[in-house]
Amino acid sequence: MNFRIGNKYRLGRKIGSGSFGEIYIGVNIITGEEVAVKLESVTARHPQLEYEAKVYKSLAGSVGIPFVRYFGVEMEYNCMVIDLLGPSLEDLFNFCNRKFSLKTVLLLAEQLISRIEYVHSKNFIHRDIKPDNFLMGIGKWANHVNIIDFGLAKKYRDPRTHLHIPYRENKNLTGTARYASLNTHLGIEQSRRDDLESLGYVLMYFLRGSLPWQGLKAATKKQKYDRIMEKKMTTPTELLCRTFPVEFSIYLNYTRSLRFDDKPDYNYLKKLFNDLFVRECYHNDYVFDWTISGKEKQPKNHDTAKSRKSPPAFTPESSRNLRATQHVAAMTPGITSQTQTQTQTDMNRKALTGKETSKLRARISVLESNDHTK
Repeated sequence: MNFRIGNKYRLGRKIGSGSFGEIYIGVNIITGEEVAVKLESVTARHPQLEYEAKVYKSLAGSVGIPFVRYFGVEMEYNCMVIDLLGPSLEDLFNFCNRKFSLKTVLLLAEQLISRIEYVHSKNFIHRDIKPDNFLMGIGKWANHVNIIDFGLAKKYRDPRTHLHIPYRENKNLTGTARYASLNTHLGIEQSRRDDLESLGYVLMYFLRGSLPWQGLKAATKKQKYDRIMEKKMTTPTELLCRTFPVEFSIYLNYTRSLRFDDKPDYNYLKKLFNDLFVRECYHNDYVFDWTISGKEKQPKNHDTAKSRKSPPAFTPESSRNLRATQHVAAMTPGITSQTQTQTQTDMNRKALTGKETSKLRARISVLESNDHTK
């Protein structure tokens, strides 16, 4: 493919593709600056690139929000030109042998909560919070987390009146099942609380290396989603967060306790992790696991930092090697039980209210009866 976009950008090599389009490196023909270019066929069955570009423009102007340079139709493609960013947190997680230290997770947590808070302040919910959708910047912005992929984003309130969308049930799962909230699994309309609950699972994924509901097998996608939901519902937060600081279970219990239209207390959540950061005597030096060069991380009293070798230095060459995957899953939306405990049953009943409580109780009763018949 050899054409120019908006008379300003020359299309370069392809770096990825997905169900919603293809991603290329682009070059500004005047300045030589590299950008990311996402192409979508104008005949796509469910076109969404124009919508995504509009969401980006609605969010423009804050740290951690990539800037859309251009959107238009070129030949038979919808084209979006956007800032080129560094590797995703999923890329870096793999680079660090699929474990992040407590310090790195806490450094990320404040930024991640802030990015979600900003998106919410602009009347949108993201609905696909996952490591692939957070990318580090490049150059002088290399320590800043960017939130991307707004193809599944939705307005949760009217921008003028701030009237919240109505509570609904029987919704299909939107987002990625691994990180989906309990309410999303139950078919309840998503709101601000669900983005934050998903982030809680992301943080535990980083600390633990995996989540208990990964790798479950099933004959169909629906059956797999049901198995993930069952495992998620029957895993107490205390068990999920065991051996890690209590702040992580407090975070998850708080997000699960929110009502459908509640405004989350973002400052409380950020302070929760900031106080832990200070208590651990960490330094806010933006030295992440992937930036450590040849030095062993200081041992801590948590499993996340026990006897782990330092990862290799994250160099510009490493960054170039990761570029090939940085915008693939990240810019492309995806839909990617054991013993029942009374602790989790009580917790889930407390976490939801009204119709949600009765629906969850019914589901838990089914799980309990199934467990007794085994």
